[in-house]
Amino acid sequence: MATLRRSLLIAAVVLAVGACNKTGGGSADSSEAMTMGSANAKVVMNEYASASCPHCAEFNNTVFPEFKKKYIDTGKVKYVFHEFLTPPVQFAAAGFLTARCAGPGKYFDVLDAIFRAQENIYKSGDLGGGLLRIAQSSGMTEKQFTDCISDEKALNALNARVEKASTKDGVQSTPTFIINGTKLEGEQTMAQLDAAVAAASK
Repeated sequence: MATLRRSLLIAAVVLAVGACNKTGGGSADSSEAMTMGSANAKVVMNEYASASCPHCAEFNNTVFPEFKKKYIDTGKVKYVFHEFLTPPVQFAAAGFLTARCAGPGKYFDVLDAIFRAQENIYKSGDLGGGLLRIAQSSGMTEKQFTDCISDEKALNALNARVEKASTKDGVQSTPTFIINGTKLEGEQTMAQLDAAVAAASK
């Protein structure tokens, strides 16, 4: 993992853009996964996804809104999001760090914006510029964004989260879902998730 840490740090610096206002952003060095929904829900859905994964973006954009409305917002499912890294790794890493630096209350909004803009950002070839625009729309300055994605402590924390998902949870691809212990790999339809939640609720 040491080599991966160095490569992520270098990649983040490559993505970095010029500085402006000197103010601080949120913290991206937490070891915790991000969650939504009731802590007392009978069903827990863990999603392992990468900000750079087109299949993850497709799930986020087409299936997740309905799932969230039906299960998370109603308190039936606790949702736990685990960050994973897939190529281009520098985009995934910088995307997750940006979402965390925007603050806990904005994390999922920023991640959603990244997923929805992902295809156009790839087409433009300007990965750093695409993320910067999303960061700015969330209230971050260019300086905050630059500092955020080149924070070695935060990069190390991200690597630790990814390593845990890979080794402890046995995740090798994205998206992967674990619903009350049952693993589902690849994009899932709403019908498949309905069935999985129903089985987990028994």
